[in-house]
Amino acid sequence: MLAGLIILSVGLPTCLFAQSQLTLTSPVIAPGATIPAEFACTGADRSPELSWSGTPKSTVTFALIVDDPDAPGGTFFHWVAYNIPASRTSLPAGIPQSAEIPAGGKQGMNSFGHLGYNGPCPPPGKTHHYRFHLYAVDSEVNVGDQADAPAIQSAIKGHVAGDTELVGTFQR
Repeated sequence: MLAGLIILSVGLPTCLFAQSQLTLTSPVIAPGATIPAEFACTGADRSPELSWSGTPKSTVTFALIVDDPDAPGGTFFHWVAYNIPASRTSLPAGIPQSAEIPAGGKQGMNSFGHLGYNGPCPPPGKTHHYRFHLYAVDSEVNVGDQADAPAIQSAIKGHVAGDTELVGTFQR
């Protein structure tokens, strides 16, 4: 005769199943909030500081594309950066408009025809949304110098280990 039955539940720690969630933040751009003029054509037009966490393990490089889907002529690209080393977790404010990002990475051509960042500069009127889209890529991005956003998007297709987006707004 059994006096009692003890059932033990042995489970695996949930951390074995948890996947990291890539997140992108900025100390100067709150999600959905207005981008300060310092980072737009009405101010210093310098790139904002960005930070990220939750990098997928298979990440080799990051790519960053900043666009305005509300532009009158269709999506307008404000910043194209790629081959940012997986070891990085941030970009400082004010990255120079040059082909190379200090401490690693490259910058491509934006829709203004410039290398690097040019901030929000919509026509007067309605509010525009600016998407800072960060991609964790499982390989180097092999494109020629001065690549534009469509070239980067094509090159990373099938190689995105994770992605995230931070959206700010701007109106003139």
